[in-house]
Amino acid sequence: MRIFDYSFLKDKPIPAQTVNLLTTVEKLTIDRRTLVDTYPKLFKELTKIAIVQSIISSNAIEGIVTTDERIKGLLNGSVSPINHNENEILGYKDVIDLIHNNYNEYSFTEEQIFSFHQLLLSYERPSYAGKYKTSDNVILEISKNGTRSVRFKPTPAKETQAAMEQMIYAYMDARDDSRINQLLLIPCVILDFLSIHPFSDGNGRMSRLLSLLLLYKNGFSIGKYISFENQINLNKKEYYQSLKLSSDNWGNSANDYYPFINHFLVTLIRCYNELDNRVSILSSKVTNKKERIKITIEKSLVPLSRKELMVLWPDIAVDTIKKVLIELQNEGIIQKIGNFKNAKYRKI
Repeated sequence: MRIFDYSFLKDKPIPAQTVNLLTTVEKLTIDRRTLVDTYPKLFKELTKIAIVQSIISSNAIEGIVTTDERIKGLLNGSVSPINHNENEILGYKDVIDLIHNNYNEYSFTEEQIFSFHQLLLSYERPSYAGKYKTSDNVILEISKNGTRSVRFKPTPAKETQAAMEQMIYAYMDARDDSRINQLLLIPCVILDFLSIHPFSDGNGRMSRLLSLLLLYKNGFSIGKYISFENQINLNKKEYYQSLKLSSDNWGNSANDYYPFINHFLVTLIRCYNELDNRVSILSSKVTNKKERIKITIEKSLVPLSRKELMVLWPDIAVDTIKKVLIELQNEGIIQKIGNFKNAKYRKI
């Protein structure tokens, strides 16, 4: 069985690139803490937006989607789930609500992981919920021509419970060691969780929920205001590439954690960049809807879709957003990229 040991984080030199990323995240965390007290109402709105984006994005990574209108109805309770995807979305909502509001009450234990998984799958596949897999699973990849192949073989079912216990014990030991930086430890544990792949369903979503739990418990709460899962979804190719690089030779306890650690830190930095962007827009005194949409697109680091504008400005009707986007294009202020549902908009 694989040996779980995170002592390398204190005993071996940390790559320069990782040190630079780590320093950046820690500085951004310290520098942005006062913003929450400065703009309490603003951050309350950001929290609402982040939760919605997290629910949508984390499920979308797994191909679990529904329409924007159905999402809104599911989250505010005005409609009931009608299919597998919508049941999965509601399960994620229930777990992320608990973590956002009560993270201090939860610990990274086998019992708590079971409890979250039970809730995650409570609307769909309850027979799999809150229990380890009973048959071996594999992680597949699909080539451009549609051919499937095994990319990674997780821990066999018969060894899963022992592996999870050893991983959790190793985490507890490292967590209590003051010489180990928690921002380096957390992605290592998440990578190991994904490599064990302990459940028959929901492993990817659980990994992101557990990432939030561990970040919040260690004072890194950016995911409460800017969706961590959305940044992963926006850069999904990088995410899977880092996961692949860091899981090579995992079964032999000879893998390199740093590609995944670096991507994890970069994702946090992207969250802080997006926070600065949101704060600069939302804290302005602009109330005119057209002006708000215009400023949002002008200040955005990346092109924005109509859907992203709807999430950012939930008080602006979709028909109004469509109308304003057409007006701004006609005025030569913004440019449309792509067509139909995939279209995005950027400043000219």
